[in-house]
Amino acid sequence: MHPTGDPRLAERLAAAGAISPEQAEAAINQQRVVGGRIEEALIEIAAIGETALLKFIAAEHKTRFVPSDKLARADIGSTTLALIPKKMAEQETVFPVLYDAKEKVLSVVTPDPDNLALMRQIQLASEAKQVRALVGRPLAVKAAIAKAYNGDIHAFAMLDRGAHEQFTNMLNVFERNLVSEESMAVALAGEPQKERVLSADELQKGQSASSQGMASDSYLETLNVLVSLLENTREDLRGHSAHVARLVKKIAERIGLAPAQAAAFQIAAYLHDMGKMSAYHLTSLNVSEYQGHQAAAKKCYKSPIRLLEAVSLPQEARQALEFMYERFDGSGIPGDFTGKEIPLGARLLAIADTYADLTQNPRNPFRKTLRPVQACEVLARYKGKVFDPNLVDLFRHTVTGEDLRARLLANRHLALVVEPDPEESTVLELRMVEQGFEVRIARTAEEALKVLDTEEVAIVVSEIDLGKHDGFGLLTEANKRDGKAPWVFVTGRSGRSDAQKAFELGAADYMTKPVSADLLVAKLKQIIERDARQTGARGVAGSLQEMGLPEIVQVLWHGRKTGSLKIRHKKDQGEIHFVQGQVFNAMWGHLRGEEAFFGMLALREGDFTLDPNFQAPQQVIQGSPEALLLEGMRRLDEGIAPTL
Repeated sequence: MHPTGDPRLAERLAAAGAISPEQAEAAINQQRVVGGRIEEALIEIAAIGETALLKFIAAEHKTRFVPSDKLARADIGSTTLALIPKKMAEQETVFPVLYDAKEKVLSVVTPDPDNLALMRQIQLASEAKQVRALVGRPLAVKAAIAKAYNGDIHAFAMLDRGAHEQFTNMLNVFERNLVSEESMAVALAGEPQKERVLSADELQKGQSASSQGMASDSYLETLNVLVSLLENTREDLRGHSAHVARLVKKIAERIGLAPAQAAAFQIAAYLHDMGKMSAYHLTSLNVSEYQGHQAAAKKCYKSPIRLLEAVSLPQEARQALEFMYERFDGSGIPGDFTGKEIPLGARLLAIADTYADLTQNPRNPFRKTLRPVQACEVLARYKGKVFDPNLVDLFRHTVTGEDLRARLLANRHLALVVEPDPEESTVLELRMVEQGFEVRIARTAEEALKVLDTEEVAIVVSEIDLGKHDGFGLLTEANKRDGKAPWVFVTGRSGRSDAQKAFELGAADYMTKPVSADLLVAKLKQIIERDARQTGARGVAGSLQEMGLPEIVQVLWHGRKTGSLKIRHKKDQGEIHFVQGQVFNAMWGHLRGEEAFFGMLALREGDFTLDPNFQAPQQVIQGSPEALLLEGMRRLDEGIAPTL
């Protein structure tokens, strides 16, 4: 409705006493000279601050506002973004922020909340029953669109002077030079063989001759299967390289690298242990701390490159493989680089490989598998010495948040696959991992019992023919232990008596090979869900430093979870009750209902536990989680806090 904003806004601000008449006139003149919207002119000449301006506009239109810093931190899911096409978002300067799937209510941020024609257009495009318009600064809305739809993490950099300073500080923490074209070229330079360094344009477009054919999904999937088969003999590191590749991909996407660049780093992750599968597992941490590992690394750190000498690996992959044991302080192997001179892929691979070892390998330096938060604490101890400190911070933020989200949604289960044949288990393992399972492989009954004794297994998939001990005997022995997991036989035997015996021993299902891996995974999920309803789901515990309370509320809301979220901050305790994702009640000190919810929303430190078996006795809070979060954000912005 107002492509340049309504110039009368300055006059209304002056009439309300928010700015002086002289400032109003100066803003109008500024807009005439430089163009753009009147809101930006008002902020540019410092006639009024952003928060005060947005608050005034929101009051005029009886809605709420979203400040630039909130938009800059917003992490909007792809489902919500898809409700408004990118072209419409860019043309109309409108950005989706929340979607209540149950009520079909879409909340958008726009500089023009009074544009009713636009709201109707959005309603038709999104098929939402209702569209709620929130006010945002024009340049901030455009920056949010560029960041969310185009992956431009620079989008908020030049918003204004304050935003530029904030962006600069953020980059100092999260790898300032990772995403600029110039720094990418520098990061990939320094190959001792003086091979051609990819130009910035090639990196951006992913058109280098060395990587074009290797960036495809089919190539990476083939590499995944082949390396996984090679690693089947590694008792404690089965699937390790595939896990490292997934971690590298996750961080590369978080940074915003070009697809060809990210694919090259994944290739290096799949190949990093080729020719090194000896008694030592050579991670960057192990090599830096132990002389035996260091001596072995000096002999074989180029093994993956030599083994694949006839293959035209992307230069970025070669550099990542050759320099993954370089220490950030310059005392690593081969010792040619220090700090950010070390190629980016090598710095990423060093962190991902060490993290995977700490969380998967029980023979790591701590002689036990660590939780993600614990492993990140270990990485943090070596920041600036072994690892790039900025990348460690970024890595911790990414992996711990996802782990916690998965636990809150109860969609991550540990499955034990008991199968002597590596070819049979590999494809199934890959499909289960893709569907959110953690998988342990056992080749014998003895290995299976060891896993059952040491880990909380959610389900077991077992062959009957296991050598000297069969699957029936294994199930009989497992039934004597605590924490019985559902059992599914997948076997080459098709006799009726075998199936009858399996069910008599308590098996949940019996399937005859060949079995579709996708069908089997779907059945496993059904069995786990049925078992959880009968036995009760396990609780989840975490820290508010891992995930903020507003994000936890959104995860539980969108996941339609039921239970009690218990909060502890120093000596204070509180609870938030959820039923199918809706907030039913909250308690914090002497506060109850919405005031208690708003009181806890401001917490930045503390611990929480989620009891999924709790049933709320009554509904005290009627508002939707969306409305509660928006009101809570408004109160935080305006410094309104309830008194305990």
